[in-house]
Amino acid sequence: MEKEMEKEGKSKGGWIFFWVGVAASLVLGWLIFPGLIHSKKVQPVHYSHLKHGEGGAGLQCEECHAFRDDGSFAGIPPLAKCLECHESPQGSSKEEADFIKVAEKLKQENKNIPWLIYSEQPDNVYFSHAAHIKMAKMKCEECHKLVGGKTDKNPVYNYKWISGYAPEVMMMETCEACHEKKGKSNACFVCHK
Repeated sequence: MEKEMEKEGKSKGGWIFFWVGVAASLVLGWLIFPGLIHSKKVQPVHYSHLKHGEGGAGLQCEECHAFRDDGSFAGIPPLAKCLECHESPQGSSKEEADFIKVAEKLKQENKNIPWLIYSEQPDNVYFSHAAHIKMAKMKCEECHKLVGGKTDKNPVYNYKWISGYAPEVMMMETCEACHEKKGKSNACFVCHK
């Protein structure tokens, strides 16, 4: 009888350890682990799409984010493009004064602004801006909602340090939903090469 009670006590103690382990795993997996693989990043200088876009200077996306002659997307503009307008201050804001200081230093070092690219995709994803902008006649803001000229805030994103990109910006589900809405193919080979 004593052995049975001892055996039953050990099995109750085992269940307690089991549930403590489950609870610890849930806390680690849902609360702690995401914080370990993400890091917040902000742009190196303040930039306002609102002040540069239609609500401000009246620039169109393509004026800074141009296409090359071969139809491929050039991406982030070089410092020289910024300096076409900002060789000297355009106003008296602190942000612009800070930008001018950074720009002068980078120009002397023959470097570009180290902009963070929030919509960078993994290597197995092929995305053609020409197919979406030129052929499908989509507006940049349809995908780039946070930087489409609607806000004056400098965006902050969570980067995954493992992969180096911010998946909440351009997620596969977002692309699939858009393709479905527009009646385009969602076959794997369309985006994954």
